[in-house]
Amino acid sequence: MTVLIAGCGDLGTEVGLRFARLGHTVVGLRRNASVLPADITGQSIDLSIEKPVIPSDTEFVVVAISADSPTIDAYRAAYLDGLRNLLDALDHARITPRRVLLVSSTAVYDVNDGSWVDEQTPANPKPGTDSIVLDTERMLHSRIPTATVLRLSGIYGPGRERLIDQVRGARAILSADSRHTNRIHRDDAAAAIVHLLVRDGEPAPFYLGVDSAPVPGNEVLTFLAAELGLAEPTLAPVSVPVTNRESQRGGDKLLRNQLLRDTGFTFTYPTYREGYRALLSGLGTRHP
Repeated sequence: MTVLIAGCGDLGTEVGLRFARLGHTVVGLRRNASVLPADITGQSIDLSIEKPVIPSDTEFVVVAISADSPTIDAYRAAYLDGLRNLLDALDHARITPRRVLLVSSTAVYDVNDGSWVDEQTPANPKPGTDSIVLDTERMLHSRIPTATVLRLSGIYGPGRERLIDQVRGARAILSADSRHTNRIHRDDAAAAIVHLLVRDGEPAPFYLGVDSAPVPGNEVLTFLAAELGLAEPTLAPVSVPVTNRESQRGGDKLLRNQLLRDTGFTFTYPTYREGYRALLSGLGTRHP
């Protein structure tokens, strides 16, 4: 049986490699499929303007598309047009996958008061790109009601070392009004996708893909400085803009992952501490 990954970038490739190790045939769709590893059969395609060729034995579909710029037009082309072309191709080929999963974003929750958010919290995105992400979720469920949406937040891991670089380069500054941040290691995000697709039992319509430690952003920066053996970042006055913060798109909220853990999923990196220590080790960084 074939696993089709629409949007085979960093995360999609990691998902594909995990499925390949389970013995599945994996087909990855991306603009330049020549960069994909040998275990993934690539199909070079721009989903925003083309319909893909769907293998007749497609069992699982992972939609991990992303925009190439943070503009409304780019989001509309990638998410809405891309998903529509994929779904139209499935219909045209008369293929009904066993399961379909869309990788989405917790940015659909515009919550800024530091309160807890879970799958029962109504989505209330800001107008613009975040609304397009929610429209994409709704399109998928309108056409495939049994599909699953995994809303991820703050992916970090190999090649996603922005905070480490800022701390190491002495560009990280603590904020006097540090907001809560939520994150997940790339490998846990990929493992969660595979888990939700292959597990017994019907999946829920939505899951939050975050680790078990939503914390103030200052805490993560202080931790990284200690692991790197560096001085704690300085504290900026309230009136001074803090440029090293994660995008304000994240808001200020505490994301709960209980529903994902209730499926039996176990995190390799349950908090940022384990995840960043592994990442630092892989970078050859010595830490206590």
